[in-house]
Amino acid sequence: MTDLLEDLLWLIGVPSVTGEEEVLCTALARRLSPRFGADGIARVGNSLVVGRPTGKPQITLYGHLDTVPAQGNAVGRLEGTRVVGLGASDMKSGLAVMLGLLEVEAVAGGPYDVVGVFYDKEEGPAHDNGLEDVLDRVPWLCDAEFAVVMEPTDLQLELGCQGAMNATVSFLGTAAHSARPWLGVNAISRAVPWLADMAAREPERVDLGGLQFLETFNVTMASGGVARNVIPARLDLNLNYRFPPDRTLAQAEARLREVAAPADLVEIVDRAPPAPIPESNEHLDRLTAVSGATRNGKQAWTDVARLAARGIPAVNYGPGETAEAHRSTESVAAASLRTAFDAMKRFQTVGGESPRVPGVPSRRAHRHRHRLRGATGPPRPHR
Repeated sequence: MTDLLEDLLWLIGVPSVTGEEEVLCTALARRLSPRFGADGIARVGNSLVVGRPTGKPQITLYGHLDTVPAQGNAVGRLEGTRVVGLGASDMKSGLAVMLGLLEVEAVAGGPYDVVGVFYDKEEGPAHDNGLEDVLDRVPWLCDAEFAVVMEPTDLQLELGCQGAMNATVSFLGTAAHSARPWLGVNAISRAVPWLADMAAREPERVDLGGLQFLETFNVTMASGGVARNVIPARLDLNLNYRFPPDRTLAQAEARLREVAAPADLVEIVDRAPPAPIPESNEHLDRLTAVSGATRNGKQAWTDVARLAARGIPAVNYGPGETAEAHRSTESVAAASLRTAFDAMKRFQTVGGESPRVPGVPSRRAHRHRHRLRGATGPPRPHR
């Protein structure tokens, strides 16, 4: 327990705000190099892949190095039973568990090739996320039979993830002098009925495979008007849509446009696909059994969607607390690190080669033949 807490405090003590991960990446590389050697660590920009395939079934752990900007919480400390500091929950507690697992002999000598991926720029714009470059540059990562993204989950298994879409929704009017408003049309006033409907809209529950997801629409930004004495001719609003894994991007766009139909203009500005719920995966069943964790749907977008788009079954599981992420008082329960570490250690040291159905090729063999046929792999998601 002491080692895990010391590692978390060390990780918090190395600043790694998005775009400034180089120092932490270098520090991790120096620490892990004696154990894994030069051929066991691949650096891609300010991301690290730690471990290498040896022929055993591959399980990969993923965690992002970066944090949001500090809010007076850059220094980590232990307060009673909790670790307080920037990134304590999101997600340096997950990194501490990953680091501990990679340094345990029982994991290294176990039945799996356990690989750790520490990547940069997750908290910034989606198109800058460093994981895409890592997956492009280290293609054997896509041979993994299972992956765990160690984002904050309150020690629950969160399966799949929601898709996300943002649109600029615009209401148009006619400019006029504010002293003679009858000569114009106020774009803000035109938007009021729709905004009232949006404020009253309740999340819609969607049940998939026994898991609950909530479809939500929220207006998150607004801009309009050119001067205090001019009737506004345009109001632009950002509509944020979170949708469950059973929707394609095309279906999600159709749904968003339906909800925004009263507006004059609707422009989709970004979109990210959801991740499906892994089905009939013996590694997921085994992780559920050894952790005793409750299964829930992921009420957010995470990088399991990027992995799923590459054909890698992945779930979210980590010691961090979702309610603590990005807060100025961010913290994590110290005991949660040990709980996550113990569960993941059991998961990675018990088992072996997945049972095969006669006549059905292994995941690795199937991928090898897929590449030999000249295929380029699954399509990359919109980031």
